[in-house]
Amino acid sequence: MTLDTYILSHIEPEPDYLYRLWRATNIYMLHGRMASGHLQGRLLKMLVQMIRPKRILEVGTFSGYSAICLAEGLEEGGKVYTFEINDEQEDFTRPWIEGSPVADKIEFIIGDAIKEAPRLGLEFDMAFIDGDKRTYVETYEMVLSILKPGGFILADNTLWDGHVTDPAYDRDHQTQGIRRFNDHIAQDQRVEQVILPLRDGLTLIRKK
Repeated sequence: MTLDTYILSHIEPEPDYLYRLWRATNIYMLHGRMASGHLQGRLLKMLVQMIRPKRILEVGTFSGYSAICLAEGLEEGGKVYTFEINDEQEDFTRPWIEGSPVADKIEFIIGDAIKEAPRLGLEFDMAFIDGDKRTYVETYEMVLSILKPGGFILADNTLWDGHVTDPAYDRDHQTQGIRRFNDHIAQDQRVEQVILPLRDGLTLIRKK
């Protein structure tokens, strides 16, 4: 038994709906591994239960897996506003979100979150950044501007398969974006942060 298998057998089981979504994501979508999956999904739900936000902003919906996990942890009246810039994914993702047990807690929006999220006129308690790695710094600055003091940002893929420390990827634009983001956060006195070596790296950031 691998360590990953051991971990998954000793945490909250993956709900059947999410398992079916994960399977469909990997069958029908390119880069299916981008979906959060069982371990990260259960962590997202628990972090929401711990932080108890009323409004969550997600940048990068992909197949909707993480949005559903975030919504699972919300208390009554809570809402996830999730943005996906790639309109070609809507035909796959929207039915899965709208058919989920937490559909009433998710607002799925096609558009560029950097431009469109501030136009909602809302303040958020929590955010999950999982969009274009090349614009992580710009996304972060937008999110921080509409996040309440004491609010939390979760940034995904911040170790980027270890590429952040591999000189072979110095010219890769996605890797450059992640490195730029990590350096930016490390020097940002407005926040506290910790990187978890979970899956592909997950950075937890608290706005002071």
